Amino acid sequence: MPVKTTELTEQLKHHLEAARAIAKAAEDGDRDFTDDERAQVSEHMAKAKEARDGLERAKADSDMRSALKELGDGISFEEKAERRTPSGLIVPDAKASLGDTFVKSGEYQTLMASAPNGVFGKDHRVQSRPVGYKALVTGGSDTSGGAFVTNDMMGLQVNQLVFQRPLKLRDVVTNLTTASDTIEYVRQTSQTNNAAPVAESTATADPGTMNAANGVKPESALAWAKVTTPVRTIAHWIPLTKRALSDAAQVRTVIDAFLRYGLEEELEDQMISGDGTGENLEGLSNVSGVQAQAWDTNILTTLRKARTKVRLVGRAVPNAYLINPADLEAIDLLQDNEARYYFGGPSGVGTAGTLWGLPVIETEAVPAGTGYVGDFRKAVLWDREQASITISDSHANFFIRNMVAILAEMRAAFGVIQPNAFVEVDLTA
Repeated sequence: MPVKTTELTEQLKHHLEAARAIAKAAEDGDRDFTDDERAQVSEHMAKAKEARDGLERAKADSDMRSALKELGDGISFEEKAERRTPSGLIVPDAKASLGDTFVKSGEYQTLMASAPNGVFGKDHRVQSRPVGYKALVTGGSDTSGGAFVTNDMMGLQVNQLVFQRPLKLRDVVTNLTTASDTIEYVRQTSQTNNAAPVAESTATADPGTMNAANGVKPESALAWAKVTTPVRTIAHWIPLTKRALSDAAQVRTVIDAFLRYGLEEELEDQMISGDGTGENLEGLSNVSGVQAQAWDTNILTTLRKARTKVRLVGRAVPNAYLINPADLEAIDLLQDNEARYYFGGPSGVGTAGTLWGLPVIETEAVPAGTGYVGDFRKAVLWDREQASITISDSHANFFIRNMVAILAEMRAAFGVIQPNAFVEVDLTA
């Protein structure tokens, strides 16, 4: 300790003398400090203060040691060797950590001394006696460390809402917006292509007979229909107490997610099964001109022939199948004559991805026993007002009962531009 005190004294003296020398030079020149001198003086004074503080701490430590030594030889600051039990276990000092006791033990020091530069060879043997402890603290018991482990309460998560099916139909149809309450569009109902090679006319007079032999060009035809579809409102609501709304932050999130999902689920149902009456949309199953494919041999053959109709009759490029989960299960379970699954069986990936080269949308909006294939870009969903959530206490007597109504609603229209670009498939034998 005297060595440390001497070093601190020398440091204090050095920095004070250096600062005084700079100050004297400025005083002799009858001038202010330069920026460089001012920085040097500040640095020397800071280091002098640090040395002075160190001296004060050293003096306090020295006084404390002197007082403790006066109490007897049994008290000192000298490091003691670790205590051992009769069986040879090292017993940690009460004021030292288990790690400190270990690294200060004779066994550890001997071990490190046997490894040149702290490097252990591949055949080097490591032997040591264990460090003892009285009781093992574990996290598996409430009487030990486990008492400090608290449950992580997650509550309901938005993606854990039950009874919700995946909604994918909106992803494949054409999505547009509208600022009106009524959509008027042109639907192609048929086309007749009579294009043919035509010989050059050989006479200037009217041939009388209108045919290609007399240079008459054939006539083709397109049939159109003007369709008007109104924007419909889809909505629902639930009641809730103000206390539940304000005291449970997750409640509102869950309710918002549930209400918004409900709108989208009903919209998907309407896009397939809406009958066009009252406030219902006109869904694909009720649009006049959609082709039909009867059951033919088996479910795979039937679906493939339906795809062909989209190409040959509808002159369109199909981009998806719509299939009910029950029918998709029947496809996955198909086996050949040797009881081998066509689509990989339990260890395979199934048909949920593609079928006959087209993406498969598995949806309950399509009734079991029926499927659809087509160019879904020829179906259009117009958003008039996207899903919104409104909260109010003005419903009935909710105000005096501290209750609120949470309302979700959306407005949209749906139309099929080219019906024969779709095929309704009968999947029942």
